Amino acid sequence: MVIRGYRSSDLDGCRALWAEMNQLHRDIYGDPTIGGENPELEFDNHLARVGPNLVWVAESDDGIVGFVSLIHEGEEAEIEPIVVKSEVRSGGIGHQLLGHAVEQARELGVLCLSVKPVARNEDAVAFFHDAGFRTLGHIQLFMWLGDSFPGQWKKGPELFGKSFEY
Repeated sequence: MVIRGYRSSDLDGCRALWAEMNQLHRDIYGDPTIGGENPELEFDNHLARVGPNLVWVAESDDGIVGFVSLIHEGEEAEIEPIVVKSEVRSGGIGHQLLGHAVEQARELGVLCLSVKPVARNEDAVAFFHDAGFRTLGHIQLFMWLGDSFPGQWKKGPELFGKSFEY
């Protein structure tokens, strides 16, 4: 397996991984509408936003099995997203992609590197925590204005004596 820079020929493989990530979010939140009808096409918008020079793919004999990208702004950057094909998760590819992104961030002079996994993705939170992301920098709170259904939100963590749902 090799980690290398994104090439235009990687588009279909990265779109498929984006769709897989989107399906995971649908499953986590029990909402089949997340991402719309063609969520894989959102990769194109992401690529246009971050630029192909800040996207790296993990390639094996089976093709593209993961990718990671950086949203870079001066001395700050965010890893968004990091995706590994479900069949090969827990094989170290995510750690290799993350390590590569961290090294690229260092080379760019980044001082503050962040990640924003969705709150219910306990595996991702654990993955990033184990990799050294242990400092809280920002907390994003939101208020759901749409229709709710029973069980839509889970009782969640407490922070500063306040209870939250996720």
